[in-house]
This record gives sequence, C-alpha cells and structure tokens, in this order.
Amino acid sequence: NDLMPEFQSAYRANRSTETAIAKVVSDIMMAFNHGDIAALALLDCSAPFDTVDHDILLRKLSGSFGVGGAALQWLASYLCDRQQCV
Repeated sequence: NDLMPEFQSAYRANRSTETAIAKVVSDIMMAFNHGDIAALALLDCSAPFDTVDHDILLRKLSGSFGVGGAALQWLASYLCDRQQCV
C-alpha cells in the first residue's frame, strides 16, 4: 500500500541503521557544500517511559491533554504489561 515514508529504514529490505546514518551524513555534507547551516537533534524516548509511573502518565494524557479513545488504548497497550530481558 506504499504507506512507509521513503527514507524509513526500519522494517524494510536492504535498509539498516547504517543506511539511515549514511543518509543523514550525506544531507549534512550537502548542506555544508551549499553554504547552508545544518543541525541535528536526536531524542531517545525509551528511558522516560521506564522511569514514569505508567498509570499516572495515562491519567495525565487523558485528563490534562484530552487523549482518549483508540489513541489512549494504543498507548496503554504499549506501556502496560511489557517485559524486557537481555
């Protein structure tokens, strides 16, 4: 159905974190070569979800931010009853 963005690397054949990094570096270098300014901001959202009480977060999203319905159910299913092992 062609639903994935063109430059998404995850879950695609012949793509990896290496190809994603190569694209970012290439874009930055092209910007510099054209005399433009380039900036890169990276955000890792995994740690905050590990340190926040999930019930409180879901209540805040619902009560303070109006998140509800399928969106709130999706977030709840992502946050609750998950286990991780190494």
